[in-house]
Amino acid sequence: MQPPRLVFSRRVRTTPFTSRIQAGGMQMATVYNHMVLPSNFRGLAEDYDHLCEHVQVWDVSVERQVALKGPDAAKLVQLMTPRNLSKAKADQCFYVPLVDEFGMMINDPIAINVAPDHWWLSIADSDVMLWAKGIAYAKGLNVEISEAQIWPVAIQGPKAEELLSRVLGDEVRDIRFFRYKRMAYQGREWIVARSGWSKQGGFEVYVDDAAAGQAFWDELFAKGEDLNVGHGCPNQVERMESCLLSFGSDMDYHTSPLQIGLDKYCHIDEDIDSISLPALRQQREEGLPWMLVGLRCDSGAQNFASTDVSHEGEVVGELRSQVWHHKFNCWLGFASLPTALCQPGTKVEIEGAICEVHALPFSFDG
Repeated sequence: MQPPRLVFSRRVRTTPFTSRIQAGGMQMATVYNHMVLPSNFRGLAEDYDHLCEHVQVWDVSVERQVALKGPDAAKLVQLMTPRNLSKAKADQCFYVPLVDEFGMMINDPIAINVAPDHWWLSIADSDVMLWAKGIAYAKGLNVEISEAQIWPVAIQGPKAEELLSRVLGDEVRDIRFFRYKRMAYQGREWIVARSGWSKQGGFEVYVDDAAAGQAFWDELFAKGEDLNVGHGCPNQVERMESCLLSFGSDMDYHTSPLQIGLDKYCHIDEDIDSISLPALRQQREEGLPWMLVGLRCDSGAQNFASTDVSHEGEVVGELRSQVWHHKFNCWLGFASLPTALCQPGTKVEIEGAICEVHALPFSFDG
């Protein structure tokens, strides 16, 4: 039987780098923000090992940039998030939970302070632009909202700094974590941030010209051969090991940021104008019915078909994400469980297999 094939169209958009990732051995892909996102090149374990040892170039054009520009751009961003952005510097990036008036997640992008009256929201997989337009219209804000023609390229792995410095210059070494510099390439000026959806270190380059971006991509591979540069993509093993949450999997529109460990990004006691604060304060006062926890199973199970998590014969929770970690020879999961069962060491079951509750992020000591 032939495997299913993805039909490209204007609704499922390609990127300036689609031909490169296809030639680079992409085995699997998914659709993310209506665009093609690679999910596998060598195999899940092999991609993980390569990412942790060498350097990869990722096409993350799916991180669409919702551009907010105008006198009220900063006000709109603050309305959308409970994180206090009042002290934002001109070269900063911020991880921000976007939270609605009911205290529920809309998205968790990186907010980039492009200029005092210009912000980008580098979004996860949901239609943030529509929500932003609704708030701006309801509040009568003077702000233009659009999807910027930007195609981010991520350079990730322990050799990322060496590779990018060969292409853009040694100035990249001075970029601090979640900060950016504007750097020149073929007459363009791009934002280059020390960030990315892995904990292996790296950068994201915000490409605004397709032809220059393709030349940049090719130069990374030409100058990184001795570094064992390779194609790559966000890796399920690495991101779960590192506790990088995925919107649509680990959280959705019915999830509070307080339930998934994002409370440190929710400044709910500060005097900021965010539409989510009253609901978040009420949630904190009343208590949360469930929380996201880690699960670990050492029984050899590599994948569960069921998402039901049981305790003493009763279904009590839901499995959100899972993966077999070949390095630590165990199965890992993220699951929502009643708050009373979230104590580390609690035993639950999935399809009869015993799993142990762990605090997030996982600890692999011992």
